[in-house]
Amino acid sequence: MTTVAVLTDPPHPDIALSTLVETTPISKGEAAELYEALLRDTVLAAAKSGGDVLVNYRPAAAFTLDIDSKAEIRDIVADTVELDSVRFEVQVGETFAGRAGNTATHLLETEGVGSVGIVRPEAAMLARTDIDSAAMKLRSAPVVLGPAPGGRIGYAAFADTIDFADCYAPPALETLTNRALEADLGVDFLETKPYLETPSDLAEIVLTVRTRQRADALVPPYLATWVENCGLDVSTVDGELCIDR
Repeated sequence: MTTVAVLTDPPHPDIALSTLVETTPISKGEAAELYEALLRDTVLAAAKSGGDVLVNYRPAAAFTLDIDSKAEIRDIVADTVELDSVRFEVQVGETFAGRAGNTATHLLETEGVGSVGIVRPEAAMLARTDIDSAAMKLRSAPVVLGPAPGGRIGYAAFADTIDFADCYAPPALETLTNRALEADLGVDFLETKPYLETPSDLAEIVLTVRTRQRADALVPPYLATWVENCGLDVSTVDGELCIDR
């Protein structure tokens, strides 16, 4: 099975989802709670997939925060899944692409794992079935990409290494595809899923969770609880989804 590396920041009010704090009605505290919910759901989906789970955390020093980043994240994970199925390692690298590449390369080349999945908590609707589907596709294509709107990537899985330098340069979907093809590696794709970075992303995710709940469809449980209590309204203005309170 795939080793799923969850690359996460501390769910701290001073750094969590800062773009949403600046551009939507949610407060720093609410953003931190939302990020924690996303982290829990991501780790839960990875653990349910049956593969190994690696929580790759950024140290508090990267943000000049006076907290124990590993301890805070470990406590959240321990309250979500069995800890014996999870290991923790600090992220290494100056950029997200660098950190993702270092993790994937180390696991594939040094530890000899069969395949690696890279995901951030912002991949809000990632489910166990997506991870399982990617694992199946990796049998015939060494790179499997889970697109997100706007040419972004929610999930990326590798059975072989590529040139990871700046590999998430926008549009990340095209950049990663090109890097795989340049390495003579086949590429396959998952269905497009939401990714949480912008106000329109938040509106889409809140709307998606609420409508799926009404239809008794599956939703990420911790995100669903946050959405239920957030008090946000979703509307359409000039054909675009908007979030308000």
